[in-house]
Amino acid sequence: MKYKALVIDVDGTITHMDRKLSLKAAAKLRSIDVPVVIATGNVLCYAKAVAKLVGVCCNIIAENGGVIVDGFDNEPIVSDVIHECEEAYELLADHFDMEKLDSVHRETEIVLRSDFDIEKARELLGSHFPGVEIIDTHFAIHIKSRKINKGTGLIKMAELMGLKTTDFVAIGDSVNDLEMLQEAGFAIAVGNADDFLKDIADYVSTATYGNGTVEAIDHLLSKGMI
Repeated sequence: MKYKALVIDVDGTITHMDRKLSLKAAAKLRSIDVPVVIATGNVLCYAKAVAKLVGVCCNIIAENGGVIVDGFDNEPIVSDVIHECEEAYELLADHFDMEKLDSVHRETEIVLRSDFDIEKARELLGSHFPGVEIIDTHFAIHIKSRKINKGTGLIKMAELMGLKTTDFVAIGDSVNDLEMLQEAGFAIAVGNADDFLKDIADYVSTATYGNGTVEAIDHLLSKGMI
């Protein structure tokens, strides 16, 4: 099958281990003839900068599906879910010493430094805020609504682009990429990905991080899939 677009995570997928952008991965993304959608747990301003610098501007899924924009100057679509996340954070703040990250720019979720007992926090939230979840992306902890994720973000982005989600190849490495890979027509996990992501992937690269993305795109090109 020939796929019409590619959606890709940033940290751990087009970066090196230290989060520096892989120039080889960026160049490879620029070289393909299909639209590239950046999908990240990070904030919109960060995602816009990544898209511009990589050279694939500007269809973006930010904040794990909470913020979506289909053009650099277009008005973003922002999910109305932050209030429950803030209430969940206030509950946890009574029990844990936590540090917020990017709080000025976050519109749909709360992000925290990874320095508290996540499992205990999950247990506490489960009985009080069943509609909220805590995920660990290996780079930060996200308190987010269960209603949104990169998969729901891809559904909306596909609609905006006049495509189906099955028209997309998805590439990722972590728990917040799971629904996106499940929703896409072809799923790729880079070599450093979590095992459960590799289990559902249609292709797993031998190489890791940005080099894994380069390998994956070369595979797609060699098979005539994009």
